[in-house]
Amino acid sequence: MRAVVQRVSRASVSVEGQVLGAIGPGLLVLVGVGRRDGPAQADRLAERLWQLRIFEDHEGRPNLSAADLGLPLLVVSQFTLYADTSRGRRPSFAPAAPAEEAEPLVERVVAQLRDHGAEVATGRFGATMTVALVNEGPFTVLLET
Repeated sequence: MRAVVQRVSRASVSVEGQVLGAIGPGLLVLVGVGRRDGPAQADRLAERLWQLRIFEDHEGRPNLSAADLGLPLLVVSQFTLYADTSRGRRPSFAPAAPAEEAEPLVERVVAQLRDHGAEVATGRFGATMTVALVNEGPFTVLLET
């Protein structure tokens, strides 16, 4: 699994003008599922997201996690994280898991985060979504399991 993680002061996801999920300060997480991913990768990703230390401590160093601060996450599925752009001008999405395999794994990441005590907002799997955010820092990292 792959995730683009952004530290945000606020973020929201909408479908057809209707806001489905919104957070204040926290993490915006774009999640992609690859063909070889399974429940173990989803569990590992959730743990890493919750414990990822990218928030500043009193000395201005990124030593605190969403778990430490009790901050929410906005999780949005994004199969395009598995785009293969190595040939030509049009990406191939063959490395991405099919929707029927990917959706339960994205849902598992969300469920695991909630089991850890996280407040989690989400988009709608498979929908064309509009994501709005204010990246804080900016601070953006890539995670892979």
